[in-house]
Amino acid sequence: MRDLQYAVQVLLQEDCTCVLCKGGDIRKSHSTGISPMLDWLAAGEELSGFSAADRIVGKAAAMLFALAGIRAVHAQVLSQSALEFLNARNINVTYDVLTDSIRNRRNDGICPMEQATAELSVPEDAFPILLATRERLRKGE
Repeated sequence: MRDLQYAVQVLLQEDCTCVLCKGGDIRKSHSTGISPMLDWLAAGEELSGFSAADRIVGKAAAMLFALAGIRAVHAQVLSQSALEFLNARNINVTYDVLTDSIRNRRNDGICPMEQATAELSVPEDAFPILLATRERLRKGE
């Protein structure tokens, strides 16, 4: 639990968006959305056993945490579907605010990453879909 507490402390003190901690090994990012996890996973980073602190965790992020082997997650904002997903996989989860859903950046609908994973249950299936969704959004599609 010490790793999770430290990750939360770094998240707040350094105004990061995502912090992973395992002993003395710390990964931090200021990238938005699920990009930190997508980038670390795409680079082949070994993240099993890390604890994560993140600003916003929806089901898409939860699936990436599970895929990476993250053991504990703290979210400032957590969606109900992420909570259910993490609990079903016995990943320790804490949060500040629980919400029904994660909204898009314009706040006029559901986050596209959440839409992409809504019907998925296998983290390995989510990874390529989330990469493709991010690429499509970056191109403005």
